[in-house]
Amino acid sequence: MSLSADTPLDGSLFGPDQPCFGCSPTHPHGLRLRYERDGDGVVTRLVPTDRHQGPPGIMHGGLVSTVADETAAWALIAATGKFGFTTSFQVRLHRAVRVGQELVARAWVTKPGSRLVKTEVRLEQAGEQCFTGEFTFALLEQKAAEKLLGGPLPEAWLRFCR
Repeated sequence: MSLSADTPLDGSLFGPDQPCFGCSPTHPHGLRLRYERDGDGVVTRLVPTDRHQGPPGIMHGGLVSTVADETAAWALIAATGKFGFTTSFQVRLHRAVRVGQELVARAWVTKPGSRLVKTEVRLEQAGEQCFTGEFTFALLEQKAAEKLLGGPLPEAWLRFCR
């Protein structure tokens, strides 16, 4: 299943009140990321705030990686119409991500597959590259996804299984 070009790329695809910290539109503390198509990939923008800090004035590295992982996942969803679980990633922080300045995250699929899919991510701020990464996702069948989650998939997720 592929998604139509006008399908919104946000957590609402997975049903109301889904719990994702990265993309849920209702998560009380989440990032609430929304994506747009960008050529063969996706792009999102956010302005980190003081609540995203690690060191003063700098976005926590784990949250930077969260933005990257979420963006990589949405590149996969946009390209394939399938959901993947992150299995591995290799990243490099090139420079600090500052709070109060717009962060632009882009990702695209670099190696499609029927079970494993690889993506690449780039984050920039003020026109300078601050993060690069490669992420690998496993596309799971319904039973494998339910085993991983420890229970049934929400109904809205079923169409995204391999």
